[in-house]
Amino acid sequence: MLEHGGRLRAAARQFEIPLADWLDLSTGIAPYGFDLPSVPGEAWLRLPEVEDELDAVARNHYGVASLLPVAGSQAAIQALPRLRRRSQVGIVSPCYGEHAEAWRREGHRLSEFSEGSVPRALDHLDVLVVVNPNNPTGRLLSPGQLLDWHARLAERGGWLVVDEAFMDATPEHSLAVHSQLPGLIVLRSFGKFFAMAGARLGFVLAEADLLQALDRMLGPWSVAGPSRFLGRALLADSAGQQRQRQRLLADTERLAQLLASQGLAPTGGCALFQWVVTEEANMLHEFLGCQGILVRRFRYPSSLRFGLPPDEAGWARLARALTLYQAIRG
Repeated sequence: MLEHGGRLRAAARQFEIPLADWLDLSTGIAPYGFDLPSVPGEAWLRLPEVEDELDAVARNHYGVASLLPVAGSQAAIQALPRLRRRSQVGIVSPCYGEHAEAWRREGHRLSEFSEGSVPRALDHLDVLVVVNPNNPTGRLLSPGQLLDWHARLAERGGWLVVDEAFMDATPEHSLAVHSQLPGLIVLRSFGKFFAMAGARLGFVLAEADLLQALDRMLGPWSVAGPSRFLGRALLADSAGQQRQRQRLLADTERLAQLLASQGLAPTGGCALFQWVVTEEANMLHEFLGCQGILVRRFRYPSSLRFGLPPDEAGWARLARALTLYQAIRG
């Protein structure tokens, strides 16, 4: 299995620091969420029902005509490669590693390349996968650029798959409103922006025929009833979303400034994290781990991804650790 952020218990064992004493900045999940309604008992007692209005609320939220709720966008990432015969797939990298793994596992021919290589590669691809904003770089591609790539692929029955897991804070850049176009597949995560990763809920936005095929593949009851209930409530809470959006955007700017003040100016980032390319990534990751602070390390390129602290105590703790690191090394 690929390595992911959030493996807090493993870090607690490695550094011999109790689980409760950690500041986890490794996941890119919002560290604070919404006021949650009580889940009714029937959501636990009954099988999930698709007539519960979740689809309608989600369609209104994303501004689309058709979508499919799934058990986190990861479920769609793993299933989509099974809907095509063997294809030539390109992935704009570095990005979330599960995309390449899923297409490779199903026997597709795979190539990974930078954003700048896409125009030359498109004529040789059946599928292009883009994470936007990208994880971990935070790079945000314009809708116009992506729609141009989609048009070239769609001319010959190709797909553009756009993973928008980190898009909720900047919805004006989303391709959701174009997702009815043949060959355009947009993935949205519920867990990150809404701070509900444990609910395992996501959405696939695409033309109806593709969604029906994906639904048949995933089978009935793929999303738990309590998750459907909470998804419906939070997707309808437009005021809460606006507050969350404003707070995340302010905090990510604060994080960028904190890192820069410590000689770690971010190379990129988005509302939920900042990304720092540094040759000292391994050393800094180890040092922060010894302080009970977990960040996400990437080996290629050598870099760290910092999520947002949840409160003022977390901000102060991160600032102290970075100040101590700079004092020790210099």
